[in-house]
Amino acid sequence: METVFAPEAPNAVGPYCHGIKHGDFLFTSGQIAFDPSTNQLIQGDIQDEARRVLQNLEAILNAAGTNKEKVVKVTVFLADMDDFAKMNEVYEDFFAPHTPARSCVQVARLPLDVKVEMEMVAAL
Repeated sequence: METVFAPEAPNAVGPYCHGIKHGDFLFTSGQIAFDPSTNQLIQGDIQDEARRVLQNLEAILNAAGTNKEKVVKVTVFLADMDDFAKMNEVYEDFFAPHTPARSCVQVARLPLDVKVEMEMVAAL
């Protein structure tokens, strides 16, 4: 196993790393809408948050030597399932034409009361 640190992603806010390489895969930690240049949450709607989350995850993918075309599974956690369609627009634009496997669930609460958190598994 190898720990991944992505200089272009926001700092971890707890006792975890950006990702772990294990075998032929990268497993990322969940990411929320922190701006890596300020380590502060961005202000905006679900689409702004989703875009920032995906950019943060892309930085981790790149630091691990992989890319979004090699993502095999994404888990999306939403604070409100009513945000699904708007989040999905950003998600589809980010991945198109690639369509990794995905789960999306509504949760009772997310860290710092954000609207969305995502994690990925990618091939190396």
